[in-house]
Amino acid sequence: MRDKPLLAISMLGFVAACTTMTISGAPTVPVYAVAETEPVGTNNEDAADDPAIWRNAERPEDSLIVATDKKGGLYVYGLDGRIRSFHSQPGLNNVDLAEIPSHGIVVFASDRSDLANGRIALFRLLPTTGVLEPLASLPAGTGEAYGICGYEREGSLIVYTAPKEGNISEWKIGFSPAPDAKLLRSMQVPSQPEGCAVDPRNGDLYIGEEAKGIWRFGKNETVGEIVAPVDNVHLVADLEGLAIITEGQREGWLYASSQGDSTYMRYRLPAVTPAGRFRVAEGTYGRTEETDGIEAKRGDFGPMFPRGIFVAQDGQNGREAQNFKLVPLDAIEEVLSKP
Repeated sequence: MRDKPLLAISMLGFVAACTTMTISGAPTVPVYAVAETEPVGTNNEDAADDPAIWRNAERPEDSLIVATDKKGGLYVYGLDGRIRSFHSQPGLNNVDLAEIPSHGIVVFASDRSDLANGRIALFRLLPTTGVLEPLASLPAGTGEAYGICGYEREGSLIVYTAPKEGNISEWKIGFSPAPDAKLLRSMQVPSQPEGCAVDPRNGDLYIGEEAKGIWRFGKNETVGEIVAPVDNVHLVADLEGLAIITEGQREGWLYASSQGDSTYMRYRLPAVTPAGRFRVAEGTYGRTEETDGIEAKRGDFGPMFPRGIFVAQDGQNGREAQNFKLVPLDAIEEVLSKP
């Protein structure tokens, strides 16, 4: 009679072991960081989250990275990884930026300090000092603020918010006489989203639903489609950050953080065709693990990043607090171009 309980306990242990088994997707190729940021100020917690990149066209080596410590505030880093400034404001989760005529470099972050009602925190980035000048805090509908992205469109700032509840919104941000947000469109994904990227050429919006995959919503459309599923081959849940590199009128690349196996996936636009998986491996700097936010920009960023830059949050930064790793974009493209 005592054999049955022992068998049951053994089976429970077997099931528990199976449910915690790590999933690995398709093989990857390694790339290496050539710089990293100073750690965020919040130790021993999941704090660093999402980066945004501003390119200084006149002095590329003086370009800046804005990044979130969701427990502390916003950091501004130089490409050497050193802190240029810090704005204390706990609860800022994701961040993006755009250059708006007559308004300068506008930084916008998802503010989850009120878990029931999201807000958009607006700042102006002063490029010579790296200081963030607060502009406004705008209401952005109900739900816990998570993902955010946006772009300049015909002189205006268009921002997309992706709360934890999945109710995606498109906002037109005005600045005169005071900043305000006008709702343009509402969309929906079934479960928790976060990663967000928009193609500035045609307005296609890409939303990462963490457990299911990447959605695409065409300009002005309220119904989207999954164009890249979480399949445990190309993407392993949780799906996190998204970033777009444009080429020509329609071509380019969509990058995604496959957080479940600490890798990154690249897709070819416009068809969102799988085009290579890679990982940031240990070299001069440590590898990246459990990445939340990513960003990528093409262009001259100075001697270390002559043809572009890829920035990834590092969720396991050794004994130090989390930070962000910087990889030359051309190094990624070169290794993924090999057979």
